[in-house]
Amino acid sequence: MAAACIDAPADAGVARHHAAAQPTRKRMRVAMCTTDDYEEEEEGGFLGEGGFGDVVRARHRATGQPVAIKRLRAGDDQTALLLESLLLKAASAGNPFVVGSHGLARDPSTLGLCLVMECGGTSLDDAMRVAPPQSEATVRAAMWQLLTGAKKMHDAHIMHRDIKPENILVGDDDQVLRFCDFGLAVYMAEPPPYSQAGTLGYMAPEVLLGKTDYDALVDTWSLGCVMAELINGGSPLFEGVDCPHQLCDIFKLLGVPDEKAWPWFASTPFANKMAGADKHSHLREMFPEETLSKAGFEVLSGLLTPNPDKRLTAAAALRHPWFSGVVASAAQSGSGPL
Repeated sequence: MAAACIDAPADAGVARHHAAAQPTRKRMRVAMCTTDDYEEEEEGGFLGEGGFGDVVRARHRATGQPVAIKRLRAGDDQTALLLESLLLKAASAGNPFVVGSHGLARDPSTLGLCLVMECGGTSLDDAMRVAPPQSEATVRAAMWQLLTGAKKMHDAHIMHRDIKPENILVGDDDQVLRFCDFGLAVYMAEPPPYSQAGTLGYMAPEVLLGKTDYDALVDTWSLGCVMAELINGGSPLFEGVDCPHQLCDIFKLLGVPDEKAWPWFASTPFANKMAGADKHSHLREMFPEETLSKAGFEVLSGLLTPNPDKRLTAAAALRHPWFSGVVASAAQSGSGPL
């Protein structure tokens, strides 16, 4: 099974895609300006590493508006950044839970491209490190936003493929969560095969097993991992050391699917290696009812279903009674999701 995984540093856990998928068959326009229009912040301006580039904080010189700018690293392909800008524009259109795009900027000195985006605040990963343990109501509000954002993104035929707390931004007012970093996203109107991509600890089992015709359900698996992490107070559900360990950890927790539960899995070489292993899920033992209600657990277990054919879509999850009465926006409720 190790040969089926893309070679990547274990500490980063990231497998990058290099497919030249097109974000749309129709012509899309992306705004273009110059980096001279922006002034990067010297202190505390580095925001992190994104897919295909480093992200820094800057301000528009004329308006003072804060922005985030992704600059390509040496050797990165500008085509990848152009593709990301198109996917981000399509994903953020009418979607308040995706960071907005301001288009591209060209550096006059190097002629290199940069992606200019809304500056969305700290990452959910950083926020969980300093926040106290969250109540179920807070987790529900956060998951409503994330699933709503994912549904809109999937309705636009965009699969993120690298959803994790580091790629979710928490607004400065703690009101809105937004997806960012579309460096590994693909446009689903372009048919498979799709390459392995994502961060191991949040990667769906079908991707780890080398399936190339996967779909947007890989994102809902990742959201299940994020939900578990929110409940766990910031502790990741899986360590994501390497592909074999990740698969073993998944099936040790959720049980090894038999041919009835997941026929495709039963035909894989990895299934033979897991013969005789426990087929029962231990997820409820990790999240007992005093931690997560029956309705909340149904959403969590529905997202963390190994067989993608039986996994909850974002739309189906949002229809679950657990979300009944959730206010359409955390801002309207008077308190943010965190």
